[in-house]
Amino acid sequence: QVQLVESGGGLVQPGGSLRLSCAASGFTFDGYAIGWFRQAPGKEREGVSYISRGGGSTYYTDSVKGRFTISRDNAKNTVYLQMDSLKPEDTALYYCATAPRALGNSRWRVGEYDYWGQGTQVTVSS
Repeated sequence: QVQLVESGGGLVQPGGSLRLSCAASGFTFDGYAIGWFRQAPGKEREGVSYISRGGGSTYYTDSVKGRFTISRDNAKNTVYLQMDSLKPEDTALYYCATAPRALGNSRWRVGEYDYWGQGTQVTVSS
């Protein structure tokens, strides 16, 4: 069955770094673009980053540009989100999800994605 498993979250101090992983199985990984989303308590789910099937195109929401880097290793069926210079505002449950087709501006819409992982918690606090 299709499965996405996020890992790498944890508690980190402001200014610190974490690398999240999204391990995929049960489908042709390199046939799908992948998005990272996050959801803080009481807030709507927010698109964070997006990477094309081959990894050649990447996109970031304005609040994380220059701090986060998305990448993928198709040989390992894994997408990564390197998060540097973390801020308390980054605290959220982070999800990865599969895009069923190439997305334009709709890449930021939760409803465009089909499969989701269970999420990994990131907490940024001193």
